[in-house]
Amino acid sequence: MPLPQLNVHRHDHATRALITLAGEIDLATAPLVRAALAACLRDGIRTADVDLTAVTFCDASGLNAFLTASGLAIDAGTTLRLHYPPSALARIIEITGSGFLLHELHVRPPSPRVPAAAAAAVGGAR
Repeated sequence: MPLPQLNVHRHDHATRALITLAGEIDLATAPLVRAALAACLRDGIRTADVDLTAVTFCDASGLNAFLTASGLAIDAGTTLRLHYPPSALARIIEITGSGFLLHELHVRPPSPRVPAAAAAAVGGAR
């Protein structure tokens, strides 16, 4: 079974960083997320924006990485913001009531795709 992949890219501009994550965030890859966010704190970044647009999966270990980083960021006077989390992660954040720790939450807009079964039903109703 292949290992999950997660690509982490960081782009700094003065005291602000954009971290773009692509792939799966789970028990195997959450340490990469923790390391990237910890490096921002060590490097004096004041605002860390995390773009999750290309994240295809994120489980509770990914949420834990973000919550831990958020706590450390608050202690350091840094802001951590998640942008466009996958719907499953947005739902986990909602269910656990942990959104207050993530200063700002932008949710990915729903996909405009229509499921094949729904399209067939609509097409058959004509």
